[in-house]
Amino acid sequence: MFQRILRIHGLVIVRRGSSLAAQKTKLYDFHVAHQGKIVDFGGFQLPVTYATENITESHLHTRKSCSVFDVSHMLQTVVTGLNRHEFMESICTTDIQGMAINSSALSLFTDRHTGGILDDLIVTKCEDYLYIVSNASMREQDKRIMTRAQEYFKSYGKDVVLEFFTPDQQSLLAVQGPLSQKVMESIFPSVDFKNLYFMQTTTTTMDGHQVRITRCGYTGEDGFEISLPSESATDLAEKLLADPAVKLAGLGARDTLRLEAGLCLYGNDLNNTISPVSAGLMWTVGRRRKDLQDYPGARLIHDELQSGPKSKRVGLICNAEKAPPMRQGTTILDETEKEVGRVTSGCPSPSLGKNIAMAYVDTALAKRGTALLAKIRNALVPVSVARMPFVPAKYYVKKE
Repeated sequence: MFQRILRIHGLVIVRRGSSLAAQKTKLYDFHVAHQGKIVDFGGFQLPVTYATENITESHLHTRKSCSVFDVSHMLQTVVTGLNRHEFMESICTTDIQGMAINSSALSLFTDRHTGGILDDLIVTKCEDYLYIVSNASMREQDKRIMTRAQEYFKSYGKDVVLEFFTPDQQSLLAVQGPLSQKVMESIFPSVDFKNLYFMQTTTTTMDGHQVRITRCGYTGEDGFEISLPSESATDLAEKLLADPAVKLAGLGARDTLRLEAGLCLYGNDLNNTISPVSAGLMWTVGRRRKDLQDYPGARLIHDELQSGPKSKRVGLICNAEKAPPMRQGTTILDETEKEVGRVTSGCPSPSLGKNIAMAYVDTALAKRGTALLAKIRNALVPVSVARMPFVPAKYYVKKE
């Protein structure tokens, strides 16, 4: 099938066939009314920018104020049943049994045969169910992973029930930026936001419907993700925009913000050939799960952890002025001009005024400050390994 790839500040947007084949979220008409530039992303029609602001302006507004992102294309799943914790642990890396009620954790689906990462996801543990958010681009794969595991559990008489939501049923809005709590307090006055910390969740109501609010996001800023019935999504978006501090933001700013925050994009920085060890994501594996080595591919992953990975995910910062930005696929060389890695995501950083990138390089060269070269348009540009996140995280965490 025909594919066209657009590169916008390092964001890769894949068009599959005609635009009519892509699904629309319930907020599609809302985005068009607000002059959103619509593109096909992960099989959905979503705004990449809005006419009133370019990517850089939208990015900087999020860092200083508050922006709203439509992320309804993400797969939202609810898992119920007596054996839900055991079920989920059979396919992901998190110690779900050890999680506190109303807490969330980044997790991974891993390949039992290779140890590679099949997807990254957020698992939220509620009183009587699990709430899962995973990537839209891996929607069908993730549904298969969960459905096959459910069939296996049921064959042994165990109780697991899956409910997959479509964007027509359930929407997801991300409210991000330093003013996000103030904005949210004005709309949801019954929620105690001061005692809702990073990666914690709660529920409230709006227009008679249950709304789930999780303090998390993809920008490195304080913020929230709000899951609600799609019939109420436009009303919530309008309420948010009624605050003069709030602006809409699209996929372009979402990509540059997450890269500055050192956060991975599946399909760019993670795929089924990359292990949690190489990606620097072993912290997503619960201590009990490490001891038991009972998640898919665990023995392969722990063998690699013991022997050391051949390559590591690192941040890169450009040391030359006015150089072209590093893009996905850019070759990285050592000082002898030997190829030692490849860029997986790259963009000009609006916050730093420099070009930044995420790459996998030979482990021996992954130390912070190591001088390397990026081959850009047949020119060798000096870069160096940098600390990630590039911009300090501002998550709302409980002070000890």
